[in-house]
Amino acid sequence: MNTALMADIPVEITRADEIAQGIHLFEMRRTDGSELPPFTAGSHINLHLNNGLVRKYSLCSDPADRSHYRVAIKREEQGRGGSKYLIDHTKVGDHWTISAPDNAFALPQRGDNFIFIAGGIGITPFIAMIHALKDDPAKKFKLYYLSRTPEMTAFRDELSAPELKDRVIIHYDNGDPSKGLDLRPIVAERKNREHVYCCGPRGLMEAVRAATEHWTPTSIHFEAFGEADARRADDKPFEVKLASSGKVLTVPAGTTILEAMRADGLDVPSSCETGTCGTCRTKLLEGEADHRDLVLTEKEQASQIMICVSRAKTPQITIDR
Repeated sequence: MNTALMADIPVEITRADEIAQGIHLFEMRRTDGSELPPFTAGSHINLHLNNGLVRKYSLCSDPADRSHYRVAIKREEQGRGGSKYLIDHTKVGDHWTISAPDNAFALPQRGDNFIFIAGGIGITPFIAMIHALKDDPAKKFKLYYLSRTPEMTAFRDELSAPELKDRVIIHYDNGDPSKGLDLRPIVAERKNREHVYCCGPRGLMEAVRAATEHWTPTSIHFEAFGEADARRADDKPFEVKLASSGKVLTVPAGTTILEAMRADGLDVPSSCETGTCGTCRTKLLEGEADHRDLVLTEKEQASQIMICVSRAKTPQITIDR
């Protein structure tokens, strides 16, 4: 994460409601009553929990209203405990400490046409995007929201507003993959310089990536809301050689290339750290990478690597750093 953008902000919780099955909405306002920092649609904040955990959540409020921020959190029973802790231990009147907003999922300033694809709790960044676009006649968007059931669908009432009737499609599959939405016709061709934005489970993002391989890479945007696929139980240590200095670093299992470089005192730019934004894209000079990102095309993988999540298949790789 770009630490230059981080600044602790004390906030008070002014709303804490379950808005769908297992999904809770938290509204927060600055404790001194002043406006919160400006943010753009697609931004996220880091929450600094009282138990020492730090968690990233997308802002799902109107960027034009700086009186409060909103985040929606899904209770993840199999997660690392952050969502359960927040939901079980937060009530109106409690205080959080948050970072200033940062954006690794921003809308292009010159973009006019958008296809939004959300799965489950991946709907959150699109709420702010809809607020930012819905009253601008020059901007067009279509949201496809994939959910299991109406009861599990966050912001269902908000997204069912009459003015969004022709711009929002909510698709229910009742947990049956055979009833999933067919994405192919939606992205069959790029019309009117459209951009595709996708946030949801990794399986959905991989399906969107496969369906848009014929699109211009810069027109496809992903954000991961869960754990990146950066760590696996069978991971093994490997070495990374930095071409600029010749230094060789060992990357242990459970550690990313990015983390190993930072531990060695190197300042490496990054943003999402989930393999979806492209900020840490690096030239791969020698060796074979184990690619785990959602950014690089098959052709690009031969000469580039996303160092926030990907690893090495060979004992050593050399990168242009």
